Amino acid sequence: MPNLTEIRETTQQVAEAISLAVGLETEIVDHELTIVGGTGPYVDRLGGKEELGKLESNFLYARVLREGKTVFVKEALSDLTYDPLTRLGKRQELAEICTPIISGGKIIGVIGLVAFTREQHQHLLIEKEKLKLFVERMADLLGAKASERIMIMEMQRTREEMATILETIHEGMLAVDDRGMVEYCNANAALLLKINREELIGSHLAALMPGTPALEVLKSGEGYTEQEEILKNGNRNLHFIVTVKPIVDQDHIRGLVVSFRDIVEARKLVYNLSEMSITYTFEDIIGDSERMHRAKNRARQVAKGNSTVLITGESGTGKELFARAIHYASSRCHGPFITVNCGAIPETLLESELFGYEKGAFTGARDKGKVGKFELADTGTIFLDEIGDMPLHLQVKLLHVLQNRRFERVGGNKTIQVDVRVITATNRNLEEMMRDKMFREDLYYRISVIPLVLPALRERKEDILPLARYFLQKYNGFMNKKIQGFSDDVQQLFTGYQWPGNVRELENAVEYGVNMTFGGAVEMDAVPPKLQHLLVEPGQMLRYSSLQEQLKNIEKEILLSKIREHGSTHESKLIIAKELGVSRATLYRKLSEYRIS
Repeated sequence: MPNLTEIRETTQQVAEAISLAVGLETEIVDHELTIVGGTGPYVDRLGGKEELGKLESNFLYARVLREGKTVFVKEALSDLTYDPLTRLGKRQELAEICTPIISGGKIIGVIGLVAFTREQHQHLLIEKEKLKLFVERMADLLGAKASERIMIMEMQRTREEMATILETIHEGMLAVDDRGMVEYCNANAALLLKINREELIGSHLAALMPGTPALEVLKSGEGYTEQEEILKNGNRNLHFIVTVKPIVDQDHIRGLVVSFRDIVEARKLVYNLSEMSITYTFEDIIGDSERMHRAKNRARQVAKGNSTVLITGESGTGKELFARAIHYASSRCHGPFITVNCGAIPETLLESELFGYEKGAFTGARDKGKVGKFELADTGTIFLDEIGDMPLHLQVKLLHVLQNRRFERVGGNKTIQVDVRVITATNRNLEEMMRDKMFREDLYYRISVIPLVLPALRERKEDILPLARYFLQKYNGFMNKKIQGFSDDVQQLFTGYQWPGNVRELENAVEYGVNMTFGGAVEMDAVPPKLQHLLVEPGQMLRYSSLQEQLKNIEKEILLSKIREHGSTHESKLIIAKELGVSRATLYRKLSEYRIS
């Protein structure tokens, strides 16, 4: 809201001009009854409060601030709504015309023309209509000045905000005129180009970024977005991601805005936006068994170095978790962690996925080319999962990258150098694959500098229930449930089962159980059907149940399925009985027998 305090000097000048023009004293107060301008007796009271500062009162100024109408007080001494200090003889006002000051639809203050002498009183009575019109015009002037001040302040604030934004963004920014001369640059532009800001402004863009196609935009008017540019400026190579937008005014190109980012920063941004950059520590890996303690201690030691690591173990044993934990416990923890599943990407696409490609490298390639995973992982770690599925011709190129830390994109001839630690993983027997000529021997010895073997879940049974409880808590949160735990039968089943799918299979079993449980604990009827036919007796291995027990389990599962489909109301049970071809009494007996509510 406009404020008279913001234009205090102008307010005082207006008060003095009014007084000089009409021969009366002038008082100007703001929306809080603070005196911000005045002549005669009011000069000594500037900054003080009028009418004791009581905005809620029925006195003259407070009333005008609320009602927004001009008021004429003919006899101040006898007016009960005038300042009480006047009636008490502490002020000498005899009469007054006061009018509201309005700005932006808000009442921001009051101007008062005040008579203190008999001559002024007489003059006020005779010329009241002219004086009323005059003071209202002066109020309009002050209101306009206050609005103008707000507009200027808003413009200044906008300029400051824009300057702050341009200075704090991670990209370099250049404003270029229609001749290609730099008119403005932010701090990051000077930093990326390694040129002082004073030298940048007034320089030609061609001298700063030799060979950039940005200058062509001045002719064509067609800008471009996030284009990779490799430029040479003297002895320095500039590798940027550049965006250029033309500044157009009535079909005339007035200049350009050039924004650019260092390629390394751009890679990190792509990684942060496209990958799940989740921090894992060894404390996040659940398992207190002796086998897991040994595996985690070895991995902690491995994390301190930069050598390649080969993690082996059955599917579902947590190889990626260990790879992430090694990365975040290493000196590379602030760099990216990039994962590539060599078995999930078609052989024809795997090379370009790993090493990227130049534009036009092959049919269907992106116009701007593509950055590969090795480039994205620069200064960090790349995790190559299912390395045993990598085709032989790519194994040669991977070996070259591991030895020389450099490569070329598909369809390119420029050498790209990277600083990457490589962690690989597989559930296959690479030594057998070497004997069968399916995996290169030289690559095997290069990736297995430090081997790390993860135990299967059946080899660390003491970790099964802690893992199950962790997954229970996880899926309770996902499904907004409050299941407390597992029945004794389920716990015996879990600890006795061999878990060929390891931790991943256990998690799936718990997720299934949370979906199927509506009480306080996961019971046998809520474990996957594959496991329901297995019974565990204390101190014994798993055994399959009898035919009768298996039939009962199937019958119970059918009833549960029907209840989930139709509901458990009386009408629903009539429908279920009809679909199953049994009487209503039989259905109720079965539901009672299997304790299905």
